[in-house]
Amino acid sequence: MKDPKVIVALDFPSADGALVLVKRLQPELCRLKVGKELFTAAGPRLVEQLVGDGFGVFLDLKFHDIPNTVAAACKTAAKLGVWMLNVHALGGRAMLDAACEAIAGTEHRPRLIAVTLLTSMGRDDLADLGLAGEPEQVVLRLARLARACGLDGVVCSAQEAALLRRELGHECLLVTPGIRPATASRDDQVRIMTPADAIIMGSDYLVVGRPITQAADPLHALQMINQEISLVGGSK
Repeated sequence: MKDPKVIVALDFPSADGALVLVKRLQPELCRLKVGKELFTAAGPRLVEQLVGDGFGVFLDLKFHDIPNTVAAACKTAAKLGVWMLNVHALGGRAMLDAACEAIAGTEHRPRLIAVTLLTSMGRDDLADLGLAGEPEQVVLRLARLARACGLDGVVCSAQEAALLRRELGHECLLVTPGIRPATASRDDQVRIMTPADAIIMGSDYLVVGRPITQAADPLHALQMINQEISLVGGSK
């Protein structure tokens, strides 16, 4: 598979647990997401190990700081060889511009995407922050800002994917968490979508956690998700 659509979320408290799972996966079938918990526990060395094993790594640290600090962090992340990293769109235009400029000249430029609103935030949270409009409207505004600053795309819920695809076109990458195969448990997710439906709605990459990481046979679970995606034309 030239461009795996599934990003397996390595939501583990230590490198040991993550590596046990990774040994059961294949880099041609998926990419891997390293978030705050695992990165805090294991650091850059684990990221370099996963890259060295042939996996595309999405470094999900959601940088949000003054422009110079974010620029330096993005440049350092790029040196690790990651495939993708992200920042918070709420950091503003100057920060987003600085992040893009920081990785522009790197040898293997990673894809840079923005988090618009956290999926835990609703209308009341926006009001607390003084942000006007419904969550979907704020997401679209922030996504447009990210694209105007040169970012490759955004993280979005599957429910927002169709809107963003329609408004931002096919060049904008949409990375979607909260994916659950139809046969999987909902766990603590309320708003979920199956892999096939998310691809149909416009998502490019799907972040999948427990349906793979807690499966009795993680590789088989991954293969079944890839098969579901391929049936709707998402296996390019």
